[in-house]
Amino acid sequence: MVSIQDLHKKFGKNEVLSGVNLEIGEGGIFAVLGPNGSGKTTLIKCLLGMVIPNKGTISVLGKNIKHGSNYRYQIDYLPQIANFPSNLKVKELITMIKDLRGNKTTVDEQLISLFKLEPFLDKKLGNLSGGTKQKVNLVLTFMFDSPLIILDEPTSGLDPISLIRLKNLIQAEKEKGKTILITSHIMSFVEEVSDEIVFLLEGKIYFKGSINELKTKTDQPDFEHAIASILTENHA
Repeated sequence: MVSIQDLHKKFGKNEVLSGVNLEIGEGGIFAVLGPNGSGKTTLIKCLLGMVIPNKGTISVLGKNIKHGSNYRYQIDYLPQIANFPSNLKVKELITMIKDLRGNKTTVDEQLISLFKLEPFLDKKLGNLSGGTKQKVNLVLTFMFDSPLIILDEPTSGLDPISLIRLKNLIQAEKEKGKTILITSHIMSFVEEVSDEIVFLLEGKIYFKGSINELKTKTDQPDFEHAIASILTENHA
């Protein structure tokens, strides 16, 4: 599904990615973790073609992404911060995104109902709370049927009930055979939904495997202690 080889990216003198090699197969939920500044967002933006790497190759669905941008139609992306036009109404934004994608999907109606957004459809985006904006963001991401879904901090601002609905939605997409990449700072959420984790440290892949394998590798009883032990060991 995704193949990344020897990926390097510098911003000025700051080397954010320094030789990332990563293979992600088809189907399953992969959490991309790492401390702030470890290169998570840069890696995702390289994958989406929003950041051009200095070196290395990225293939999505067997195609080198340098050879065109059409591969992006195979990806649904939830950005960490959704900068919506504040004067647009919620329903206008949903219609506009559907028109841009040239897609006749009706899944948006189910998602609006799932996240209880009906009372907000005629409200302007600038007047919404952060949590409600995130629900709109989730509708825009999940209303298309792409094989690869990238979620950057999807739990941000969600109330407990919406968080349960999001977890169920992610599991339902996985059951359709989709590949889902998630970044999150919420370890309990990662532990609950992920099949594998990819841990980035100082611009390189430090670990890739299951949570149980990570606990064995770090000799820690639980996931949070395993992550803490990696960070302590590398900043000792």
